Amino acid sequence: MTPAEVAEFAMGLPEATEGEPGPGMTLFKVSGKIFAILTEAGDSRPEQVTLKSDPESALHLREQYPSVRPSFYARLRHWNTVVLDGTVPSDELADMIEYSWERVVAGLPRATRERLQRLLQNRP
Repeated sequence: MTPAEVAEFAMGLPEATEGEPGPGMTLFKVSGKIFAILTEAGDSRPEQVTLKSDPESALHLREQYPSVRPSFYARLRHWNTVVLDGTVPSDELADMIEYSWERVVAGLPRATRERLQRLLQNRP
Protein backbone atom coordinates (compact mmCIF):
# COMPACT_ATOMS: atom_id res chain seq x y z
CA MET A 1 0.00 0.00 0.00
CA THR A 2 1.12 3.52 -0.71
CA PRO A 3 0.67 6.26 1.90
CA ALA A 4 -2.33 7.54 -0.08
CA GLU A 5 -3.91 4.06 -0.03
CA VAL A 6 -3.27 3.76 3.70
CA ALA A 7 -4.97 7.14 4.26
CA GLU A 8 -7.91 6.21 2.06
CA PHE A 9 -8.42 2.89 3.83
CA ALA A 10 -8.14 4.45 7.29
CA MET A 11 -10.63 7.18 6.41
CA GLY A 12 -13.03 4.52 5.14
CA LEU A 13 -13.42 3.12 8.65
CA PRO A 14 -16.48 4.29 10.59
CA GLU A 15 -16.18 7.79 12.03
CA ALA A 16 -12.48 8.05 11.29
CA THR A 17 -11.07 11.55 11.35
CA GLU A 18 -7.80 12.89 10.04
CA GLY A 19 -5.51 15.54 11.49
CA GLU A 20 -2.04 16.89 10.88
CA PRO A 21 -0.23 17.73 14.11
CA GLY A 22 2.87 18.81 12.22
CA PRO A 23 4.68 18.60 8.90
CA GLY A 24 4.96 15.12 7.45
CA MET A 25 2.64 13.43 9.94
CA THR A 26 -1.05 12.53 9.72
CA LEU A 27 -3.07 11.15 12.64
CA PHE A 28 -6.15 9.00 12.15
CA LYS A 29 -8.56 8.90 15.07
CA VAL A 30 -11.86 7.39 16.10
CA SER A 31 -13.76 9.11 18.92
CA GLY A 32 -10.73 11.31 19.51
CA LYS A 33 -8.34 8.37 20.02
CA ILE A 34 -5.44 7.66 17.65
CA PHE A 35 -5.50 4.38 15.75
CA ALA A 36 -2.93 5.18 13.03
CA ILE A 37 -0.02 7.56 12.53
CA LEU A 38 1.12 8.02 8.93
CA THR A 39 4.59 9.51 8.60
CA GLU A 40 6.16 10.80 5.39
CA ALA A 41 9.70 9.87 4.45
CA GLY A 42 12.39 12.09 5.90
CA ASP A 43 16.16 12.24 6.16
CA SER A 44 16.28 9.50 8.77
CA ARG A 45 13.12 7.50 8.06
CA PRO A 46 11.14 5.91 5.22
CA GLU A 47 7.37 6.30 4.71
CA GLN A 48 5.66 4.40 7.48
CA VAL A 49 2.45 3.86 9.42
CA THR A 50 2.22 3.17 13.15
CA LEU A 51 -0.68 0.97 14.28
CA LYS A 52 -2.06 -0.31 17.56
CA SER A 53 -1.90 -4.04 18.22
CA ASP A 54 -2.07 -6.46 21.10
CA PRO A 55 1.39 -7.46 22.40
CA GLU A 56 1.23 -11.06 21.13
CA SER A 57 0.12 -10.08 17.61
CA ALA A 58 2.70 -7.28 17.55
CA LEU A 59 5.51 -9.76 18.20
CA HIS A 60 4.16 -12.23 15.64
CA LEU A 61 3.97 -9.55 12.93
CA ARG A 62 7.53 -8.38 13.74
CA GLU A 63 8.75 -11.96 13.29
CA GLN A 64 6.80 -12.44 10.06
CA TYR A 65 7.74 -9.18 8.30
CA PRO A 66 11.12 -7.42 8.55
CA SER A 67 9.42 -4.10 7.74
CA VAL A 68 7.28 -4.35 10.90
CA ARG A 69 9.10 -3.08 13.97
CA PRO A 70 8.40 -1.73 17.44
CA SER A 71 7.04 1.79 17.40
CA PHE A 72 9.27 4.75 18.14
CA TYR A 73 6.28 6.92 19.10
CA ALA A 74 4.26 4.87 21.54
CA ARG A 75 4.43 2.10 24.11
CA LEU A 76 6.39 -0.57 22.29
CA ARG A 77 4.28 -3.52 23.40
CA HIS A 78 1.06 -2.17 21.89
CA TRP A 79 2.19 -0.39 18.73
CA ASN A 80 3.98 -1.47 15.56
CA THR A 81 5.51 0.71 12.88
CA VAL A 82 5.21 -0.67 9.36
CA VAL A 83 7.63 0.62 6.74
CA LEU A 84 5.64 1.15 3.55
CA ASP A 85 8.14 -0.56 1.26
CA GLY A 86 5.68 -3.02 -0.28
CA THR A 87 6.89 -6.09 1.62
CA VAL A 88 3.70 -6.36 3.70
CA PRO A 89 0.87 -7.45 1.36
CA SER A 90 -1.86 -4.84 0.94
CA ASP A 91 -4.58 -7.11 2.32
CA GLU A 92 -2.48 -7.85 5.41
CA LEU A 93 -1.80 -4.14 5.95
CA ALA A 94 -5.52 -3.38 5.55
CA ASP A 95 -6.25 -6.01 8.22
CA MET A 96 -3.66 -4.41 10.49
CA ILE A 97 -5.23 -0.96 10.07
CA GLU A 98 -8.72 -2.30 10.75
CA TYR A 99 -7.47 -4.25 13.77
CA SER A 100 -5.84 -1.09 15.13
CA TRP A 101 -9.17 0.72 14.77
CA GLU A 102 -10.93 -2.19 16.52
CA ARG A 103 -8.41 -2.14 19.41
CA VAL A 104 -9.09 1.55 19.99
CA VAL A 105 -12.86 1.07 19.72
CA ALA A 106 -12.67 -1.77 22.28
CA GLY A 107 -11.53 0.76 24.88
CA LEU A 108 -14.41 3.19 24.31
CA PRO A 109 -17.59 3.41 26.41
CA ARG A 110 -20.01 0.57 25.76
CA ALA A 111 -22.67 2.51 23.85
CA THR A 112 -20.09 4.14 21.58
CA ARG A 113 -18.25 0.86 21.09
CA GLU A 114 -21.39 -1.05 20.14
CA ARG A 115 -22.54 1.67 17.72
CA LEU A 116 -19.14 1.76 15.98
CA GLN A 117 -18.93 -2.02 15.79
CA ARG A 118 -22.36 -2.10 14.10
CA LEU A 119 -21.20 0.52 11.62
CA LEU A 120 -18.11 -1.56 10.81
CA GLN A 121 -20.20 -4.70 10.27
CA ASN A 122 -22.62 -2.87 7.96
CA ARG A 123 -19.91 -1.27 5.84
CA PRO A 124 -20.20 -1.92 2.07
